[in-house]
Amino acid sequence: MKPHYYFIGATLSILLSIYLFLFGTGANHELIAIFVGLWAPTIICLGIFNTLLGILDEMCCAHKRIEDATGGHDR
Repeated sequence: MKPHYYFIGATLSILLSIYLFLFGTGANHELIAIFVGLWAPTIICLGIFNTLLGILDEMCCAHKRIEDATGGHDR
């Protein structure tokens, strides 16, 4: 998934949290709003994790291409 989708998801989570906190009518709407607001850092961390996995994959592929081009190393 593209990184900007994670930021859009986090933004929607924060906006929903604010809406629930201000306009909620349930008994525990403040706690529910805080819970929903805590989704935002989780979504951002998931995006960072997926980006780092993509970088690791690219680095492994580049390392393999370099080893194949140079003939590899005897271990």
